[in-house]
Amino acid sequence: MWLKWIPWRFILRQSAKQHNFLDPFEIFTQVGRFAQPADVMAPTELLRAGAVFHARGLINSQAIQHNLDWVWPFWVENQFDPRNPAFIPRAFSLTHVNLTFRNWTAVGLPDSRELPIVDPSGLLTPLWDGWSLDCWLIPDQGEPLLPSRMDPQQVRQRLVLDKGVAVETVSRREDWRLTTHSMVERDGTQQVCRLTVRGEAPGPGWVAVSLRPHNPEGISFIEHIAGTRDGKQWLVNKKDTVRFAEAFDRELFSYYRQGDVFAKIGSAEDKNAGRDVDCKVGMASAVALWRIDAGAPREVVVSVPLPEHKESVPGRPSAVREQTWSQVLEGTCRLHTPDERIRFLFDAALRTVILHSVEDIYPGPYTYKRFWFRDAALILNAMLSVGLIERSRRMLERFFHRQTLTGYFRSQEGEWDSNGQVLWIINRYFEMSGHEYDDRWQQAIEKGALWIKDKRLSRKGEYLHAGLLPAGFSAEHFGPNDYYYWDDFWSVAGLAAAQKYFEGIGDQRHADYTRAEAADLLEVIEASLVRVRERLGGPQIPSSPYRRMDSGAIGSIVCSFPLQIWEPRDERIVATLDYLCRHCLIDNGFFHDMSHSGINPYLTLHLAQGLLRAGDSRFMDLIRATAALASATGQWPEAIHPGTRGGCMGDGQHVWAAAEWIVMIRNCFIREEADRLILCSGVLPEWLAPGQCTGFGPARTVFGTVTVTVEPVAGGTRVAWDADWRSTPPVIEVGLPGQAPVTAGPADRELILPAVAGGGEG
Repeated sequence: MWLKWIPWRFILRQSAKQHNFLDPFEIFTQVGRFAQPADVMAPTELLRAGAVFHARGLINSQAIQHNLDWVWPFWVENQFDPRNPAFIPRAFSLTHVNLTFRNWTAVGLPDSRELPIVDPSGLLTPLWDGWSLDCWLIPDQGEPLLPSRMDPQQVRQRLVLDKGVAVETVSRREDWRLTTHSMVERDGTQQVCRLTVRGEAPGPGWVAVSLRPHNPEGISFIEHIAGTRDGKQWLVNKKDTVRFAEAFDRELFSYYRQGDVFAKIGSAEDKNAGRDVDCKVGMASAVALWRIDAGAPREVVVSVPLPEHKESVPGRPSAVREQTWSQVLEGTCRLHTPDERIRFLFDAALRTVILHSVEDIYPGPYTYKRFWFRDAALILNAMLSVGLIERSRRMLERFFHRQTLTGYFRSQEGEWDSNGQVLWIINRYFEMSGHEYDDRWQQAIEKGALWIKDKRLSRKGEYLHAGLLPAGFSAEHFGPNDYYYWDDFWSVAGLAAAQKYFEGIGDQRHADYTRAEAADLLEVIEASLVRVRERLGGPQIPSSPYRRMDSGAIGSIVCSFPLQIWEPRDERIVATLDYLCRHCLIDNGFFHDMSHSGINPYLTLHLAQGLLRAGDSRFMDLIRATAALASATGQWPEAIHPGTRGGCMGDGQHVWAAAEWIVMIRNCFIREEADRLILCSGVLPEWLAPGQCTGFGPARTVFGTVTVTVEPVAGGTRVAWDADWRSTPPVIEVGLPGQAPVTAGPADRELILPAVAGGGEG
């Protein structure tokens, strides 16, 4: 305890001064002045993740730039090439991180935690944050075929969904062809990541599988590799195993001071000099080679056993039945359209959310393989929409062990949106599932609603933030700590959701309390916006009362989508949408200046949803742009470099983006608006083709389960629907973009819409 009496601040300041460093406390103080005073400067978890990320970047700076003769991952080969558009000067950058091609695709099984990833050139990283396997073709004469160094036009990749989720990568130069197929399978009782490699060559050479001390983020240490006498296995770092179905013809090892093992192939050192290698630097590498003859393809199968997780997990049901892909997908929504690209992206997105919802929901397989309530709530919204009801319930039950004694649903300290999101998605679960409200989660909901009330600031005073939530880091991508309307809108929606829950279980006292609290908070928001309007000279909603209009205002349109707090064409919503469309789009994708500094797919879709709800036809171009930004495997990174079109921020496969694509497609066909069901208001013209039927369903709605089909017919378009209503059918409005909606009669099951004469409102 005596340590607390030591004047640490004085000692550190004096030490910094003696060594001519800047005063660290003065720096942090100055940084803090850019933000509003807040309880937490930044979430500890975010600082920790950032420290780990840049620690690797520091290692990358030491390992990569003076070893460019190594065979590196796709992002390094591009980002470090001065002739490549992805090139980034290193100069004063202390850390070298992937900022141009943060793209990868996870493979896995529906109920497995393990998510191996594959990069755009086929590099396979079977274990989380681990080493990788790369595959090459080495001719006896001529240049080797190295996928990460090839022109991207020579490398084709696709997601294969016929037997699960697999990634196939084909690299081709003239008649030399290398195909890799990566997936996760059950091998008896064990899960394995299976890599199948096929080489085809017009001349003699070698198929090579190399163990690499790196992955799509950078260096991943390999200190020890041991081979076996039968030539069928490597033991990596004395714990992980790489198995070969067929013994290799040759193997080579290397350690850092010797250089990359690639340089040994065909050199004077091309000989077996033992069956293991140690490297104190942590950059050991190895290669196994199989002989290939002209015109005789050679196939090699490599397996990496994946960890089995049998320990008890807090909040996990005692028995989670492992299911096949066909079992998990049974009864979920299907999209039928002649637009094959749109259909593929929907199918890929559906599998992405399933892969990342095993115990906790993760917004990514690698960089973001951790939990946020914010991402989880919005991903669950997509899961509920397509009928993954039981899976969603399991995920929701995991929420409650994260609630603190004060009622705070805490995933990251200093972010005040989570309680509103949890209460909203719990009610959404009951509405979409059709299950009767019950009292299982009553205490947690009571505490969660009370936390919002207690967290709010006093209404007294003339401050623009009086009565709102405190300043915080919010959704992490709006800027420094501030009084973000995002947090307040979520809190209003959460309190309103709690009201519905309490009404559903017959607790009128708490229903009245939460109704009054939601109304009071909304009144405070609206009063704040009246004063902000005077400052800005218009009704648009900035990200906080103290900010000018900028791309951070994207968070404020949450009042329209998905929360529907105000009417679709409320002037505040329309003005904000218009500002964002005029000032923040690059090639019809939303470019977010804050933190992401890239085109953000899920925020583009949030904007599109607001436009769709407001009847503004600009939503169509945003949907098309988002589809065009997807990778060849149907994935979106969190943010996309406007030049390279590769990932520049976050996880290379962002599950929130996949979830928003699911909800976007669903809402184009079927969406709720208060007491109405709106059909086909977002169906794009190219999704329809003469003689072909387009359809979506069975989709969950708050009114019941609905399937919609759309078909061009003589003189117009036939829209038909089949529904299993829970009670009295809702009012149904039907209309394609650019049309005034038609209200269906109570007995109607189809309508013939006239041909669209022109576009919708701009």
